[in-house]
Amino acid sequence: MLTGGLWYSAYDDQYLDSARKLDVDHLVPLAEAWDSGASGWRAKEREAYANDQDDPRALIAVSASSNRSKSEQDPSPWLPTFEGYRCQYVTDWVADKTRYGLSIDGSEEAALSETLSRCPNEPVTVTLAR
Repeated sequence: MLTGGLWYSAYDDQYLDSARKLDVDHLVPLAEAWDSGASGWRAKEREAYANDQDDPRALIAVSASSNRSKSEQDPSPWLPTFEGYRCQYVTDWVADKTRYGLSIDGSEEAALSETLSRCPNEPVTVTLAR
């Protein structure tokens, strides 16, 4: 158990003084991954995705309230409330989806493109998982 210190939640630009106020979020939610191609994976591949600690973008500690407001949504209906993190969020989203060969639907692509249009020269680096 973690004790002491402060934890930063990038989704809502909050510093939290208790680990109990945090959730570990799958940047691309499990249900979204499932709908984007993970449904065709073997169980070991789904497990590797769910527990990916090889790419620090896959799992992120955020405030429980921001994680619950995001739920299983993609960037078309939900973006972090902290605008200063949105470019990072969408580039990480693209990297995570690319890393696992997951598809991006039309509304998701439109939201990503709209947000990325305000993020000049934001690099996206990917290490393929599969």
